Amino acid sequence: MTSDLLAPLDLAFWNMESAEHPMHLGALGVFTAPSPAAGAHAADLLAARAAAVPGLRMRIRDVWQPLALPPVLGGAARVPDPGFDPLHHVLLHAPTADFQAEAGRLMQRPLDRDRPPWEAHVLPGEDGVSYAVLFKFHHALADGLRALTLAAAILDPMDVAPRRPRPAAPARGLPDVRELPDLVRGALSDVGRALDIGTSVARSTLDVRSSAAFTARATGTRRTAGVVVDIDDVHRVRKAVGGTVNDVLIAVVAGALRRWLDERGDGSDGVAPRALIPVSRRRPRTAHPQGNRLSGYLIRLPVADPDPLGRLATVRTAMDRNKDAGPNRGAGAVALLADHVPALGHRLGGPLVSQAARLWFDILVTSVPLPGIGLKLGGNQVTEVYPFAPLARGQSLAIAISTYRGRVHYGLVADAEAVPDLDRLARAVSEEVETLITACDP
Repeated sequence: MTSDLLAPLDLAFWNMESAEHPMHLGALGVFTAPSPAAGAHAADLLAARAAAVPGLRMRIRDVWQPLALPPVLGGAARVPDPGFDPLHHVLLHAPTADFQAEAGRLMQRPLDRDRPPWEAHVLPGEDGVSYAVLFKFHHALADGLRALTLAAAILDPMDVAPRRPRPAAPARGLPDVRELPDLVRGALSDVGRALDIGTSVARSTLDVRSSAAFTARATGTRRTAGVVVDIDDVHRVRKAVGGTVNDVLIAVVAGALRRWLDERGDGSDGVAPRALIPVSRRRPRTAHPQGNRLSGYLIRLPVADPDPLGRLATVRTAMDRNKDAGPNRGAGAVALLADHVPALGHRLGGPLVSQAARLWFDILVTSVPLPGIGLKLGGNQVTEVYPFAPLARGQSLAIAISTYRGRVHYGLVADAEAVPDLDRLARAVSEEVETLITACDP
């Protein structure tokens, strides 16, 4: 049982979840359809392939083994689901004219925690020439790279790096069962210390204050939207002013937020939301090990700056500063504190950690890498891919970005009640790219 225990960060994601804040990430892929029956065929194909992928047959089960070596109190492990049925996970829906509307409705549903925590929803298009598949993976099961590997295993075959085994954890002595109450108190104490450290780091690096436009009470509702940007336009801006593609993509977010806030009447003056930029800690060709390998950078998005090139320069400077420090330092690296909290601490302190997320950042802006080759299912080409990130407790908006076949795809997820005008923000993303191009023209 203890051979496939959840790593500390995986366990944290598993215990942070609530009905109003499901901790799954997603991706909406849009496919060409040679006939109206293509969606049904895709569902059959996904179900058949899922049955043969071991990682998709694993459920997460609580572990209480105080006499094990090493002892496990309040942890969880991936174990085979003896009743696994791919038809519980691959679901065919009625035809729809709006893939994003359906994706939002499906993203707000928590995954079944008694089954392997993933789903694939097949959405036939009413036009008969396209269909979409919404993949959902619990964050305890996968980060973006691992989710891509799992999804690729049930798409048409593609080259995937071999899995590398993880070294076994060193054995420790058996605890005395009379010490269990002390272990519980110690676990809670460890959670408190980790939260104090994380908050202290964030406060020492950035002036911590919330931006009201990016916070919301927990409603459990979700809305999604997608934006496509030509990568050549992004490179055009990058070549004109320097920096990286990622700098430009983040600056686009800052400018779009400014435009959106002004249009909805909230105003952008003085607004500088803290953006968490996740950073993968995986080494090259190690996407296969299960779970999460994440740290992060924390920056202020210069929403209040009226100059688009000024916003880009500010983002570039902040990202350079974070890169110089490295992903293991700075306020954005609070995820690393999970490694210093025992399993029981994650179980008891999960709700506290979830509530504390808003103390560290206001909005998540994450980049999810995709392969350069075209993805297919049953020979049908993927034409669009929109990644979706989970919302932290008390936050109303998250943005994920992927580059696929010469185009950048922004996937926006929002609390539907707090952000009923998400489509307006999506338009603002496209408009901001045009604004940057114009600003760069001589």
